[in-house]
Amino acid sequence: MAASALVTGYYFVLPDKLFKDPYSTVLNDRNGNLLSASIAGDGQWRFPFSMEVPQKFQEALVLAEDKRFYRHPGVDLLSLGRAAQQNWKAGKVVSGGSTLSMQVIRLARKNQRRSISEKLVEVVLATRLEFRYSKKEILALYAAHAPFGGNVVGLEAACWRFFGRTVSDLSWSEAAMLAVLPNNPSLIHLNKNRIKLKLKRDRLLERLAQAGKMDQLELHLAQAEPVPETLLTLPRLAPHLLTRAIREGKGENKVITTIDLGLQQRVTQIINDHHQQLKANQIFNAAAIILEIKTGNVLAYVGNTASGSKNNEDVDVVMAPRSTGSILKPFLYAAMLQEGKMLPHTLWPDVPTFINGYSPENFSKEFDGAVPASAGLIRSLNIPAVYELREYRYEKFYDKLKTIGLTTLKQPADHYGLTLVLGGAEGTLWDITGAFASMARTLNNYFELPGKNRYSKSDFHPPRYQQTEDDKNKIIEESSWLNAASVYLTFDALKEVYRPGENTGWRNFSSTKKIAWKTGTSFGFRDGWAVGVNPEYAIGVWVGNADGEGRPGLTGTETAAPILFDLFSVLPASGWFQMPVSEMEKIEVCQKSGHRATDLCEERTQEWVPKAGLETLPCPYHKKVFLSADKKFRVHALCESLTKMTEATWFVLPPIQEFYFKQKTFGYRPLPPLRKDCENPNSVASMDLIYPKINSKVLVPRELDGTTGNTLFEATHRNPAATIFWHLDGKFLAATRKTHKLALNPTAGTHTLTVVDDAGESISRSFSVISTIK
Repeated sequence: MAASALVTGYYFVLPDKLFKDPYSTVLNDRNGNLLSASIAGDGQWRFPFSMEVPQKFQEALVLAEDKRFYRHPGVDLLSLGRAAQQNWKAGKVVSGGSTLSMQVIRLARKNQRRSISEKLVEVVLATRLEFRYSKKEILALYAAHAPFGGNVVGLEAACWRFFGRTVSDLSWSEAAMLAVLPNNPSLIHLNKNRIKLKLKRDRLLERLAQAGKMDQLELHLAQAEPVPETLLTLPRLAPHLLTRAIREGKGENKVITTIDLGLQQRVTQIINDHHQQLKANQIFNAAAIILEIKTGNVLAYVGNTASGSKNNEDVDVVMAPRSTGSILKPFLYAAMLQEGKMLPHTLWPDVPTFINGYSPENFSKEFDGAVPASAGLIRSLNIPAVYELREYRYEKFYDKLKTIGLTTLKQPADHYGLTLVLGGAEGTLWDITGAFASMARTLNNYFELPGKNRYSKSDFHPPRYQQTEDDKNKIIEESSWLNAASVYLTFDALKEVYRPGENTGWRNFSSTKKIAWKTGTSFGFRDGWAVGVNPEYAIGVWVGNADGEGRPGLTGTETAAPILFDLFSVLPASGWFQMPVSEMEKIEVCQKSGHRATDLCEERTQEWVPKAGLETLPCPYHKKVFLSADKKFRVHALCESLTKMTEATWFVLPPIQEFYFKQKTFGYRPLPPLRKDCENPNSVASMDLIYPKINSKVLVPRELDGTTGNTLFEATHRNPAATIFWHLDGKFLAATRKTHKLALNPTAGTHTLTVVDDAGESISRSFSVISTIK
């Protein structure tokens, strides 16, 4: 019974978990290179346990500490006897005779006060240790928990702190130095004991040479290596990703990421180089990620700038919800194409607009009357996008954005309304870049499967910063959230690098690298976005101030796009996306309207469109008209004989669109006017200007506080529901409904006031501001 109890006690005497110390969180790149690490909870640099112990360190350690390590059962009786004899002769403890197994036990027991009883405990536990673990595992336990001076614990942390590299790269000299450090505390102060440490290391190197581990040349070279002068700082690449990994429950582990160390370093440098220029305009923060299209793996992750100026640089902007500006417009463009609600170049209104009290404006504050959908996307015009969203319905677009990966739409769809496509919602660089990458992945994968079913909705997934196995059980379907044809045509539009209307050097950017790219700018110049894709990579860039402060000139084109193209320049060249012809049809399209051509369309072109585009309406803008013999006037059967009328086709825009379109479009021909005898003699003007009258002279008053006052201009309209659009000297000012009054403060001189109603009727009136009352 006593023997049984003794055996049972011996079996359970060793704790299940030897070491309960907290560990550092270590972030490695895809090849095992160190990116960043956090200090452990107890203030020590202690990397997570690893079985990787380099052979050179094993050889040096065993020779220095326990030369019969592989032959004893945890206790070396010869060493213990020799140590006892040495201690008796010296009259004090000069040698412990501990094996490496006993040293592991002592480390686990937190270096208890040395005594005979403690030594007996170590002996018992060391033998039990040998039953549970292999010799290789015992060496790994020692290497992971041995002290190497200061707050450096474990071989891996020591390699980085002393030499700035991984354990696998240790030289004989470095391995020998680290082998003699743990049991020689007086040697850990590099500045004080470098000579003593070198002598100790060199003696061990000589023993290694005598044991046949190296030849004489290797010995001389190893002894010639200097001892480090000071501890090194650990790398701080991807610090925001490290913090994120800890926040997501990966703390105290070694996290192997998909990051490429070399690319991460280059991206960090590019971000910081641009930061030096941006901070001159008090723009302090920027972020970027690079994704591999095929897998969605993150190749580079720069969460913020790192200049040391303490301008909210700890904020991980990659994951911070920010106003999206125009960066979501490509998703709407693709969705409209997929559902056959437009063709790539369908005309959309670009006029002063009021929809249920909402009045969107273009960035330029100007209007083109009507623009092709593709041009509206390239130029990032807001008003055409709102008309598209109204046609598509914002509730559907809200659901679409969620399905393709936006996780920040926390409010119901009605909360955002039509502003959803103009920055009314928030998004993260992570989600948005991931959605662009998912679109590209869907288009690439479309060609991998033959037949009818070519899609997997699982191709739309968030980016990944840790390697995962490919999903071998993909559900293959006939369609996806966005199909290949709509994605291809969207990218085809976005690859146009010439951006009309943007005063920037990027309009002349030329490169052999084709890139589909889009910028975005939030209201108040708070966020600058740029996202670009090709078949291999997706890059997302954000620029701004993490605290939300806006700055003049903080636009996606001026701040984020230059970074985007610098990042693409360091990536390998890529081809272009393959056209999914089997999902498209080549049809005749009216060149002027972008709609399906009719017999009335004089200028037509052949164009590839999604098959759903066959359901779109034919061109509504080309009409048949009848002209007088000289073709100067429109006539009809009530005022002209049929034999004298000339039939013609005419491209006719709605009146309000035509008013702006003809100002911007050279060669646009308005409809000829009705001949006077063909007009209705009872017709009267729908509106009039009450003030100012023709050639009025206006005085602008001053207020009681001395500031310049306003002059009230007024118009009237027969239709109480009509909207009147006010322009001064050709510049749009505002729109009024019901009560048509506008307070203005024009400068001295001659001006022209123009009012236009929503039917296209207009009145222009000149007036003079002769002075202001002083």
